[in-house]
Amino acid sequence: MLELPFALRPGEDAPLYEQLYRRLAGQIQAGELAAGSRLPGKRSLAEALGVSVNTVDTAYQMLAAEGYLESRPRSGFFVQEIPPGVWAGAAGPPAPGPAEPDSPFTPPAERGASSAGGEAAGPAIGPPVRFDLSTSGVDTQLFPFRTWGRIQKELLYSSPELLGHGHRQGDENLRAEIARYLSGYRGVRCSPEQVVVGAGLEYLLGLLARLLAGSTAAVENPGYARTRIILGNNGIPCHLLDIDSGGLPVTALAASGAQLAYVTPSHQFPTGITMPAGRRAELLAWARGGPGRYILEDDYDSEFRYDIRPLPSLQGMAGPEGPVVYLTTFSKSLAPSIRVACMVLPWPLLERYHAMYGVYSSTVSRFEQQTLYRFMEQGHFTRHLARLRKAYRLRMEGLCTALEEAFGPGRLRLQGRHSGLHLLLSLCGDQPQATEQQMARAARRAGVRLAGLSSYYMARPELCPPRTVVVGYAGLPPEGLVPLARALARAWLG
Repeated sequence: MLELPFALRPGEDAPLYEQLYRRLAGQIQAGELAAGSRLPGKRSLAEALGVSVNTVDTAYQMLAAEGYLESRPRSGFFVQEIPPGVWAGAAGPPAPGPAEPDSPFTPPAERGASSAGGEAAGPAIGPPVRFDLSTSGVDTQLFPFRTWGRIQKELLYSSPELLGHGHRQGDENLRAEIARYLSGYRGVRCSPEQVVVGAGLEYLLGLLARLLAGSTAAVENPGYARTRIILGNNGIPCHLLDIDSGGLPVTALAASGAQLAYVTPSHQFPTGITMPAGRRAELLAWARGGPGRYILEDDYDSEFRYDIRPLPSLQGMAGPEGPVVYLTTFSKSLAPSIRVACMVLPWPLLERYHAMYGVYSSTVSRFEQQTLYRFMEQGHFTRHLARLRKAYRLRMEGLCTALEEAFGPGRLRLQGRHSGLHLLLSLCGDQPQATEQQMARAARRAGVRLAGLSSYYMARPELCPPRTVVVGYAGLPPEGLVPLARALARAWLG
């Protein structure tokens, strides 16, 4: 086992897991821990340093997320090779680069540090990311490893028929189980025959776009740039429609001339707006009011509602014959790498789907499909969701409390506590008159990666509320909530 000659000191500014993270990162950068070396096991290192296993695990996970370590199942954590010259011979992370001129968050000694002629000296490598607040993160520690692995192992040894082809839309028993789940939890009204299982929403949306060739689509602004790109790549031009307090305005939709409306009604991304029942009825009336009109309902994270049960899906309001295509994924509830998503097609589109794609094979492994089927059928999925909701609700509440304590009263506004896995954070009150971009840069210098809300505006970013950033908290360890809040307060308040 490697010798790690240092001690951690409770009571210092940084928490223990951060002290351990910085010591190990510094040794790897300095070449003191050779590439390929196996680090001590979490329990043995925790015992040697006199800290908890959670402290060591948090530090190891941070180092793995940043590329310092590689986690190998059942083998441990191994030092990754750092290319020569990355740290320019330094024994620690590089110093922060200069901020943009006149930023109220720029330390006085750094102001005016641009090159001659007023041009920036070029992008500098920032410090390692301590806290990643992207909205794509999930807590991998919450994945049901034991149950999922047991089911997969049983299938591998007992079901050799899964090596052959299955149904082209996905295995029948999985589609039936998905239909039952969607009916019970989201009010979706469909038969298993209407369910199509595919490897991720991107793949299914590409199929759907070609199924609806010749149409134009209205997409929410702000929203997913990915949606616009996928539809455009598959021949569907997009109109960007600005949302209001109720989501996508139907008057603007009607004026656009679009035949398709791509919406996230249960939890609009990224604003968190829930489309009210009246607006949903208007949207359905628009879809029924002309030939070839369809609503594409993305219900991507409806599982995570913390106050009240969400409104039923638009598809449930429209019925199995109605003009709504329902799309959802298991990426947030299980893991992004388990590429299982599904769409529910209305009967008229299903006939067209069979005509166009009847010879296509399913893109999801049958072992993965059958693992998910048993996981759902045996009741593990609903219990897993209950655990996830509790864990993420506590994390959201802990983060809000930590931020409010670190910033003090009246200095920030938090929106989106009712559902989803991210918040909108706005500076307010007597804060420095900084821009959103300056906030993001100051946070990055403090080791925090986050995105400004305006980055989700595909048009008219001037409509974006000022000084607002998007805070994804699913991937944050509970021990990191207070250190994160303090880091942001130091970065933005000084």
